[in-house]
Amino acid sequence: MRLFVSEGAPGCLPVLAAAGRARGRAELLISTVGPEDCVVPFLTRPKVPVLQLDSGNYLFSTSAICRYFFLLSGWEQDDLTNQWLEWEATELQETESLADIVLWGALYPLLQDPAYLPEELSALHSWFQTLSTQEPCQRAAETVLKQQGVLALRPYLQKQPQPSPAEGRAVTNEPEEEELATLSEEEIAMAVTAWEKGLESLPPLRPQQNPVLPVTGERNVLITSALPYVNNVPHLGNIIGCVLSADVFARYSRLRQWNTLYLCGTDEYGTATETKAMEEGLTPQEICDKYHIIHADIYRWFNISFDTFGRTTTPQQTKITQDIFQRLLTRGFVLQDTVEQLRCEHCARFLADRFVEGVCPFCGYEEARGDQCDKCGKLINAVELKKPQCKVCRSCPVVQSTHHLFLDLPKLEKRLEEWLGRTLPGSDWTPNARFITRSWLRDGLKPRCITRDLKWGTPVPLEGFEDKVFYVWFDATIGYLSITANYTDQWERWWKNPEQVDLYQFMAKDNVPFHGIVFPCSALGAEDNYTLVSHLIATEYLNYEDGKFSKSRGVGVFGDMAQDTGIPADIWRFYLLYIRPEGQDSAFSWTDLLLKNNSELLNNLGNFINRAGMFVSKFFGGYVPEMVLTPDDQRLLAHVTLELQHYHQLLEKVRIRDALRSILTISRHGNQYIQVNEPWKRIKGSEADRQRAGTVTGLAVNIAALLSVMLQPYMPTVSATIQAQLQLPPPACSILLTNFLCTLPAGHQIGTVSPLFQKLENDQIESLRQRFGGGQLEETFDLKAKTSPKPTVIETVTTAGPQQIQALMDEVTKQGNIVRELKAQKADKNQVAAEVAKLLDLKKQLAVAEGKPPEASKGKKKK
Repeated sequence: MRLFVSEGAPGCLPVLAAAGRARGRAELLISTVGPEDCVVPFLTRPKVPVLQLDSGNYLFSTSAICRYFFLLSGWEQDDLTNQWLEWEATELQETESLADIVLWGALYPLLQDPAYLPEELSALHSWFQTLSTQEPCQRAAETVLKQQGVLALRPYLQKQPQPSPAEGRAVTNEPEEEELATLSEEEIAMAVTAWEKGLESLPPLRPQQNPVLPVTGERNVLITSALPYVNNVPHLGNIIGCVLSADVFARYSRLRQWNTLYLCGTDEYGTATETKAMEEGLTPQEICDKYHIIHADIYRWFNISFDTFGRTTTPQQTKITQDIFQRLLTRGFVLQDTVEQLRCEHCARFLADRFVEGVCPFCGYEEARGDQCDKCGKLINAVELKKPQCKVCRSCPVVQSTHHLFLDLPKLEKRLEEWLGRTLPGSDWTPNARFITRSWLRDGLKPRCITRDLKWGTPVPLEGFEDKVFYVWFDATIGYLSITANYTDQWERWWKNPEQVDLYQFMAKDNVPFHGIVFPCSALGAEDNYTLVSHLIATEYLNYEDGKFSKSRGVGVFGDMAQDTGIPADIWRFYLLYIRPEGQDSAFSWTDLLLKNNSELLNNLGNFINRAGMFVSKFFGGYVPEMVLTPDDQRLLAHVTLELQHYHQLLEKVRIRDALRSILTISRHGNQYIQVNEPWKRIKGSEADRQRAGTVTGLAVNIAALLSVMLQPYMPTVSATIQAQLQLPPPACSILLTNFLCTLPAGHQIGTVSPLFQKLENDQIESLRQRFGGGQLEETFDLKAKTSPKPTVIETVTTAGPQQIQALMDEVTKQGNIVRELKAQKADKNQVAAEVAKLLDLKKQLAVAEGKPPEASKGKKKK
């Protein structure tokens, strides 16, 4: 490896300090270059520090280089990611971490002079001084500053471009649209070469297997969604948290030709099922049968592509769970103990966790369950609850002793640590999954009870415990294995094959302890070569408007209700994935759903794909025209290729929401390309103009074909519709490479093109808001008077947020372009009038959103 640094470059400070941590782990040559030397061949501006890897690749982000050196030194990524999150909230570590090193380098120009710091920041000064005395940091400072102190930084910094001012930028939560990247001639040439190869560069399709089994020499991807409780109907937050997110990744895996098995099923044992059965006057089995069908129907409507959707109330579940338990028992990992448990004298029974509610002893939440608090997420022993109540009769239970079995987690802790040490570096565990798992280990593992005083569950095969069943969170995660065993009798090829299987598990963050701690400990203790999770993907929570989903209060959209809204499943999929709570909690908003549908889908994606197809039909008789690419066209190919590769990079890291933005970005590039080149005008001009119109149309319709495949994991029905309209060849529908190919060559005949999306109207959305608002209805709209002949607009009484206003401004601009285009084509007057009416309607909505009276937005008066 070769590290390029420059005297006076502040970014070299943390990099050199981090390199000191990796000394002796790899051969490293350090070269000093001038501040104007271009080290990276594909960058147009000088950049240091730069690390050239032995593979020939370059790292030129200070944090990325530091992270690489720390990985070489044996560092586990999650600890340091957590320190970024906790840095301001916790005490600084005594030994330097990646976060410390990078921040030390960034703050060095300020903190090297203590006079800059007020007294109240003495802890920060102490931290800085401690790091500065470390040998790697001292050597880094000597190399960069050359004993000149902070003045050595001045010549380098003075040569750097001024930062662009932030004035005039809209305040919005939306990601900023980046300027087009600067491309090298090599990147453009490579994109053109890949484009020209076309369909011939597609590999043969993988043969279909039934059942799907691992194949030696291939990438075998096993994907699970957290098993939903059978006792209730899933709401939108449940759907995005596990099954929908996993479905996107499963569909993407199949497009990559990875050998993929995606499974899920209903979690049917435990207290929750007994409680629901009592509420509905049914037996637990009848409840399971009823709700299993409801769940399956909901996921079928949402187009979730399970290879198998099973359930946990099966003989296989009993067999595999009892086998794992027996192996743990014989190896000394199961304890017996007497515990204090709540007993309801009125019901004459010990109360399992879910039969108890009370005040959380940690955060004071008044509706905490007996096993976990939904507000703070901490696990609870029911006897710790303040003011406990029996959920059945609402009487106050008493504490009595009872015998239970415990998984000896402290005895398994070292094995777990070693496994995490092998697994986490280089894996795609989400930051919250790493943080939650590490927080459990930091506090020290404690024995965990694995039995319950219930009848509905997997029986405990041990004398003296015949009247108990396994705690649902001991055997629920084993449900993945039993569901696979019911799918194929060769299930062990997936679940006892860690060398060949890549396991991705999707869930909400409250499920992390059981997938990251409890099940791995059980599997490691069983010593039966079980496949453990490689990538634990956890979302934050999705809220509803300004509150939480509540079936009892009628607040929020639940899976069975979404079908009755008249909004297609793919629109629900798109919006839930667009707002997927990846890094923090997010909220479903009806207003935002309308805006995203009408702006991103209707006016951006749908508008581009429809125009590209219509130009082929209208101007070229339904046949893709000849394409003679200009340098600008070739540059567009390279930009689309770059964005496609970014899409792949994001999805490979399971950054599902961000990858969706890449699709919309390519669509925006396509719209701009059409708008700038105006093929509807050129088709009426000279031979050269008509040829240019053909090239623009052919390239645009090929971009539409690419988008149809990229869209497949997110909106499978819309994807199939586009591919049918374009008559996309079957191989191109099922494989997505990292390069943009010409899949619709000149002469290819497309089918009938029609609009993909429908506009959502304000009155439609307001009606749905009221319907699903329950007790939390927010009167944010005033409906127009009933005397209005065509109530097309719903007027708000409050100014909308900047994000909503910007979206409406974009809609006005796009609709204005449509009107101008129709007028330029001398289209039918009625068609023009209809589009003008839409434009005036949008302007009126914009005026209302900005807090102006609707009369302030009118069309031009005739003179």
